[in-house]
Parts: sequence; C-alpha cells; structure tokens
Amino acid sequence: MKEKTILKLKLNTDPRWVNIAEKNIEDILVDHAWCEQKAASTGISMIIHYPEKTRLVAELTDLVAEEWSHFERVLLELRKRGYPLGRPRKDEYVVQLLAHVRKGGARERQLMDQLLVSALIEARSCERFKLLWQNIADQELSKFYYELMVSEAAHFVSYVDLAKEYCDPAVVDARLQELLEIEGEIVTNLPVRDDRMH
Repeated sequence: MKEKTILKLKLNTDPRWVNIAEKNIEDILVDHAWCEQKAASTGISMIIHYPEKTRLVAELTDLVAEEWSHFERVLLELRKRGYPLGRPRKDEYVVQLLAHVRKGGARERQLMDQLLVSALIEARSCERFKLLWQNIADQELSKFYYELMVSEAAHFVSYVDLAKEYCDPAVVDARLQELLEIEGEIVTNLPVRDDRMH
C-alpha cells in the first residue's frame, strides 16, 4: 500500500515509532483499544447529529459496528497476553486535529470538517498498522494488524466519499489538502511516544 497515493499523507511516521511500539506492546494495545472505542463513538455521534442524512446514517452504522468489532478484537489480544484493558489516555494528536473543525457557519461545512478529520485519523492509523504488520516479530499480531490496515484504508475512503456526498467535491478536495498539511505539522511537532498509537 502506497500511503502517499492512497491515503495522501504528507509525512510518514518516524521509523523509531515502530521499534519502541514493539517493546511496549501492552501500552500500544491498550491505547489501540481505546482508539477503536472512540472511533465507534465518533460514528454514533455523527449519526445522532445528522439523522436526516440517509446515506451517512447507513454507512456509519456499518462503520460503527466494524469499529466496535475491532475494539473487541483488541481486547482479545490483550487477554491472550494477560494484559488488563487499562484506562483511556488523552490522544493529543486527535485533540489537535479536532481543533481545526470549524464551528458555526453552514451545517454542511462543519459536517465536512468532521468527516475529513475522521478520515485523516483513519489514514494515520492505517499507516501505523502497516508499520506494525511489516515489522513486529509477533506473527499473530502482524496478521492482526494487516487485517486492520485494510479496514482503516476503506474507512478513510468512506469518510471522504461521504464528505463529497454532502458538499461540493472540489471544496472537499481543497479542504482535505489544507487538513493534510495541518496533520503533517501536528505529527512533526508531537514527540514520539512509546504508549500511544498516534
């Protein structure tokens, strides 16, 4: 998978991340579990706020179910290794991205920003899952992360397509480019953490 072509990310993850992630796999799995829970909650929130958007409700209902199944699968990987779930951690990456969802103005503009920020989170997760798939020695986890990598790429596409369903595609493409630049800056400025998926 060529991330910069498919996912359009402006910056690749620091290669040091996967090395420290493998050495701290309990923390990574715990953080990953909560990321999946938050992804499901985000989809539910958008359904609640935009119930009149028929396609959005239908597609996000399926996406929420898939994200929750991922949460359950990460819990299973934790249990196999004798690790507890642990408490959720603040995701500074997501917090900084969400700060760029514009408030006020047209309702569709805010929805577009929410969908595109969700798309970028899926894209970054996909890129990190690829690193884990390709580099960790645990073959069971390697296979697990390959499967989730494929799923997250599809979620990225779904979110962008939904944005184009409700807003001018040219406007969506321009805003996506803006947010991709912002996302790259956020990743550049965040420290490499040994206990975070993002």
